[in-house]
Amino acid sequence: MPIYLNGTINAVTPKIKLDDLTPRQIVTELDKYVVGQANAKRAVAVALRNRIRRQKLPPEIAQDVLPKNILMIGSTGVGKTEIARRLARLADSPFIKIEASKFTEVGYVGRDVESMIRELTEVAVDMAKQAAFNDVKAIAADHVEEKILDILLPVSNSNSPTNYPQEEIFSVEDKSYRTREKLREQLSRGDLEDRVVELETQDKSTPTIDFIGGQGMEEMGVNFRDMFGNLFPSKTVRRKMKVHEARNYLLREEQETLVDLEQINRQAIKSTESTGIIFLDEIDKIAGRESGGGNPDISREGVQRDLLPIIEGTTVNTRYGMVNTEHILFIAAGAFHVSKPSDLIPELQGRFPIRVELESLTIEDLKQILTQPKNSLIKQYQALLKTEGIDLEFTEDSISTIAEMTESMNNNTEDIGARRLHTLLERLLEEISFLGNELEDKNQIIDANFVKERLDALVKDQNLRQYIL
Repeated sequence: MPIYLNGTINAVTPKIKLDDLTPRQIVTELDKYVVGQANAKRAVAVALRNRIRRQKLPPEIAQDVLPKNILMIGSTGVGKTEIARRLARLADSPFIKIEASKFTEVGYVGRDVESMIRELTEVAVDMAKQAAFNDVKAIAADHVEEKILDILLPVSNSNSPTNYPQEEIFSVEDKSYRTREKLREQLSRGDLEDRVVELETQDKSTPTIDFIGGQGMEEMGVNFRDMFGNLFPSKTVRRKMKVHEARNYLLREEQETLVDLEQINRQAIKSTESTGIIFLDEIDKIAGRESGGGNPDISREGVQRDLLPIIEGTTVNTRYGMVNTEHILFIAAGAFHVSKPSDLIPELQGRFPIRVELESLTIEDLKQILTQPKNSLIKQYQALLKTEGIDLEFTEDSISTIAEMTESMNNNTEDIGARRLHTLLERLLEEISFLGNELEDKNQIIDANFVKERLDALVKDQNLRQYIL
């Protein structure tokens, strides 16, 4: 029985009200994108629900209810990052992913760990700004339409009817009104989209200085316009562009004038503090304890001590204001093949009270990963090739064969989990993707024989010479 997966990618779904989601429903939502790993899903679902519960508490109690940070233990490619990312999207929370090992690149005093809070705040500001822009989009669109009509039908002072007799004034105004309404109809029908208009635009480029290194200044540009006000006034430039381009430019400009940026910044800081999520990956790479004999160990322990105040709760200075990190949820993850969680310094261990171990993927898990998630790999390839009129069909035995080969390669070489599927599918469909719309047969059926013919040599070559894993 063939399996033909032609579901749409990133289909628009109704917005889920977070307050109504129980932990069981949160797990159900995560199941749509991540296969298996029930324990990890339950842990993050409870953590998210506790955030919702905390918001309903009196302020004096809510202040003392701290998030229960989570430590995920599992090899690469089993879904650690995807669980955290999908949780953040579900909660509409500011989210960033940081590799803990990056802080060891120049030694334990080489990088400013507070930079991740500034990055998280930037994400929150962008989210708050986009939400505010969407709220005023309808009003802004009306204003933009009037501005475009003013450009298309400018009012000239020489034609002003103020010195005309009363009857002629009404006649001129009526004629102008009718012309404007005709242009409005043409504009709404899209007849004027390619007409070239000229409008004044602001040159928004501003001089900046980037500071590299130094506590509190890493990766922060100093904007001279913010510091010196109108010392660098913006230049006005007249540009010619088509109506549809002018509409997009004017819409953004109008949205910026309708929203209160100060209010957006305050809302973003509040969102960062109460709903922000930081995914701290590769924490096992800094799990070495100081042994007295090597710089690497000292460097790793130094990074842990630098991370500790951020995770425990401190105040970080950002360009938008002070951000308190007490209620930011930290989800740490690592394979812990060489080290173990107990190699972390005791203070840091205590800040991750919830620990979950993610299981290695089975053949059944790999089969579900290929077909079940809304954005599964097979659906992605089908959608890509469909753009060139090619119908891609996978039989059940082909999916089973791909899953078996993936497990075999993970067992015999480095276990990279579901990421191995990317390599196998890319090699499997290489010829079809290369030929594209030049293929005479637009209905391509992938069965077990086709899979073995294309991938047997790859499975035998354990080095996977030209493929980067």
